[in-house]
Amino acid sequence: MQYIKLLRPKHWAKNLFLFIPLFFAGEIWNIHKIFTTGLGFICFSMIASSIYIINDYRDIEADRVHPTKSKRPLASGAVSRTAGLAIFFSLVIAGFTSAMLLNDKFAFVLSIYFVLNMAYSFGLKNISILDIFIVASGFVLRVKSGGVLTNVAVSEWLMLMVFLLALFMAIAKRRDDIVLKGTTGKDMRKASKGYNMDFLNVSLALVSAVIIVAYIMYTMAPVTMLHFKTYRLYYTSIFVIAGLMRYLQITYVDNDTGSPTKILYKDRFIQITILLWILSFYVIIYLPTNKSFFE
Repeated sequence: MQYIKLLRPKHWAKNLFLFIPLFFAGEIWNIHKIFTTGLGFICFSMIASSIYIINDYRDIEADRVHPTKSKRPLASGAVSRTAGLAIFFSLVIAGFTSAMLLNDKFAFVLSIYFVLNMAYSFGLKNISILDIFIVASGFVLRVKSGGVLTNVAVSEWLMLMVFLLALFMAIAKRRDDIVLKGTTGKDMRKASKGYNMDFLNVSLALVSAVIIVAYIMYTMAPVTMLHFKTYRLYYTSIFVIAGLMRYLQITYVDNDTGSPTKILYKDRFIQITILLWILSFYVIIYLPTNKSFFE
């Protein structure tokens, strides 16, 4: 059980971003492309898990003083360091071998993700601001990988929105570290020294505002309306705003944004908001009307 926990399978949900280009291209029911993206999902999950392992390996001592990270397999001693490294190398070899057999361009994007996150684990995560930008870039690379696998062009708007959303969640997570510092008296990570509550609160407000404005601009852009053949996309902004407000509520009121994945799995409001947003786009993309979008 501890070896499975070491892989952090719950975090594989992040790799569902590979399917986003396929969804917006209107080809989510293309069996061949779904299968190909599914294989890419497995490859990405193996490489992502290898990064989690090496990150945990290097943070063993720091994680032992963290209230929740101290329970991780390596920090708690449930899995030995030798076993952790052996699993790391096995995942890297299996992940990249499978990726190269699947699609060489996908393997290239995956290698960028791997190198960037290895650099993050070996020191870049200690540089404030740069650390959250690297985390956000990982989600952009996931979307790019999905586009490469299915030969679907990924729009600049989509890349921008994914980056901003990931940046927003990364900032909220750093804020949670500052909250924990106030409780334990210790920095949860070295980069925390470059942050304080005022800075992170302002950053959250700034990025959330940019997300809302950028999303509304995206839905009302002529090229977007022509692509989806409707001017009603701006209706979906209500779900984006509601989702952001709920996340801000969890951040400021509950002080519990240490794990975005946990929020995704447990918060019903967030789940319903995301589901309604997906359903609204599904209707627009896959159940179009015969009327002109100018009517």
